[in-house]
Amino acid sequence: MPNRDPDTVGARIATARKLRHLTQRGLALAAGVGYSYLFQIEQGVRQPSDVVLAAIARALSVPVADLTGQPYLEELREDQLDGLIQPIREALDIFDLGADPDLAPRALSRLIAHADRICGLIRAADLRTAATELPALIVETTTAAHTTADHRLWSALATTYRSAYDIATKLGFFDLASIALDRMAWAAERASDPVAAGIRQYLRSLAYLRSGQYRTGIRIAEAGRRTAELAQPGPARAAVTGQLILGAAVLAARAQDRDTTEDYIGQARRIADSTGEIHRERWLTFGPTNVEVHYTSALIDQTLYAEALQVARRIRIPADWPVSRAARHHADIARAQLWTGSTGAAFRNLLAARRLAPQQARHSPVVRETLAGLVRAQRSVGESIAGYAAWVGM
Repeated sequence: MPNRDPDTVGARIATARKLRHLTQRGLALAAGVGYSYLFQIEQGVRQPSDVVLAAIARALSVPVADLTGQPYLEELREDQLDGLIQPIREALDIFDLGADPDLAPRALSRLIAHADRICGLIRAADLRTAATELPALIVETTTAAHTTADHRLWSALATTYRSAYDIATKLGFFDLASIALDRMAWAAERASDPVAAGIRQYLRSLAYLRSGQYRTGIRIAEAGRRTAELAQPGPARAAVTGQLILGAAVLAARAQDRDTTEDYIGQARRIADSTGEIHRERWLTFGPTNVEVHYTSALIDQTLYAEALQVARRIRIPADWPVSRAARHHADIARAQLWTGSTGAAFRNLLAARRLAPQQARHSPVVRETLAGLVRAQRSVGESIAGYAAWVGM
């Protein structure tokens, strides 16, 4: 049955379309999608892919988040996460005020250790604890960096800004994520830290992935590679370079450019073959496993679901992999399994994503979209799927 709930993606698209005084045929033409496909999306019969959703958002001149409904405020309130965003926003706003005379920052080693702790919490998917501790650390590190001008403190400050980006993105506050990236660039420049600057360009390219501006995103990733080349040779440079290449591969896949995608994946594989598994270099995870995980995602974005699942069957996630990344991989695989008709397997992977990273899964559009597809695919929805859907707020 069609789902005309006003909180669905299809209903939001219809509302935005009418505000733009567009017919369904007019929007379909502007977005480059089929009229019948758009009709089914608005009726709740089909769920748009990430590529189609970005195309529709661009045609409507709205952020993708407006159509997905992010941030999911009711669930944020239930998880007691909504009140943690404003303090981060305020901490990001004092970047240029110099040292706070009323603060006595801790020693350099303790600030760096705390910045690393928060990175670890995020990768362990403990967003609540990370978001609780982060604002005070940003404020303290800002004062310390302005006081001593030590490049290591500026690098630590860049790390805290990166954590702000991670939290904001995972919870759907993309305006805040953009501010955090600007602050990260500012701190990385003062630290003369090409690795941090390269990581920032990688994260920046992902914003263009979400908005459907794939060519610009690839240009940003390539600029990041040139920046990373300024770093000293070693695992950090290799990890950020490899990650930038993988980001470009996913962007090319979203643009449906298979040849370019395969070329980037090949480049990343060659680096990964020489580095092996890098599990925690500037809190980047890179190596053969991550290349194949990204390749799987790229194939899914090209609607090559059977090929994606074939690649995924060869992947063995290391035990010490970040649970946040492992959970996202399970959600991606569930999406491919749904489209190939393996609904039972898809739901098991969604359960795995929730078990590994419950806060992340609850606020993930990929999880919601896949659940919506499972509901549509079932003639009668069992208690387990219904319970999961209620848990994420559907």
